[in-house]
Amino acid sequence: MNVLARLDRYQRRHRWAGVPLAVVYKFFDDQAAYLAALLTYYGFVSLFPLLLFLVAILSAALHGNPHLQQSVLHSALSEFPVIGDQLGHSVHSFHGSGAAVAVGVTGSLYGALGVAQAAQHALNKIFAVPRHARPDPLRSRLRGVCFLLLLAVGLCLTTALSAAESAAGVFGAHLELGVRIAVVVAGVLCNAALLLLSYRLMARRRLTLRVLYGPALGGACAWQALQWGGSYYVGHVLRGATATYGMFGIVLGLLGWIYLGAVVYLTAAEIISVRCLRLWPRSLLTPFTDHVHLATGDLRAYRSYATTEAFKGFEKISVRFGEPPPPAVGDKGPP
Repeated sequence: MNVLARLDRYQRRHRWAGVPLAVVYKFFDDQAAYLAALLTYYGFVSLFPLLLFLVAILSAALHGNPHLQQSVLHSALSEFPVIGDQLGHSVHSFHGSGAAVAVGVTGSLYGALGVAQAAQHALNKIFAVPRHARPDPLRSRLRGVCFLLLLAVGLCLTTALSAAESAAGVFGAHLELGVRIAVVVAGVLCNAALLLLSYRLMARRRLTLRVLYGPALGGACAWQALQWGGSYYVGHVLRGATATYGMFGIVLGLLGWIYLGAVVYLTAAEIISVRCLRLWPRSLLTPFTDHVHLATGDLRAYRSYATTEAFKGFEKISVRFGEPPPPAVGDKGPP
């Protein structure tokens, strides 16, 4: 216990150790893993049909220029490495009755709005927004539409950057490397800006740029790493697989890829929340036992969890903490 006591005192005094611990504890307090699973479900429902619809539109719009069509399609689908190749091969079969297309688009919009609603719910929970302060069902869906438009603008920008990277070969080997590095840096900055704007749009809490830009940039770097990991998965794991295993691997890979992306998105939000609400330092043993003296970050966190559940503006919730219970017989208790 003396070792735990020293570790606890050390992380409480040092921000670089206390803040990551507070982020981990808040991630599990908010059940962010389940919130990420909810985002994964709606993302899986909407992503494939929406991308297929987008690819079909791009193919039709650029039908007169096959070279430009292939370049733009390849650039757009490179943002989604797990299913991009499958979409590129199946775009020519995107035909059918008007009713079938309408049903598919409607289902895709349902899933896309579900992603926006799930993101709003997750962010409002993470940022401890009381229920009475959250948007009503109509306004929340209007925010969801704005969120989808923001994602569409981001996809267009990243597609343009990917197209520029694909065309870098015409400049020669030396300039090609520089262009590719510049495109990666510009893509990370673009994704960081999208994350920052999405947090400010979807969360009903005033967030300053000072607490946003660092986690948003880190989340964008993690997203870039996920894209590279997805490309490696397709190129090395699914290459040469049978049709059955290949489709199974695509589905599992897509689910895992979306889930990891959701975890990155919510983890960056948790970092912002801990910094914005000053939810640190936390006691080292507070998730594991009641026999612990709560730190200031614990007190702020547990009060915020209670007040988040206020359904009415005139509903008053107060939180009071007593002394921790004594340790059980034979247990020396916490330090």
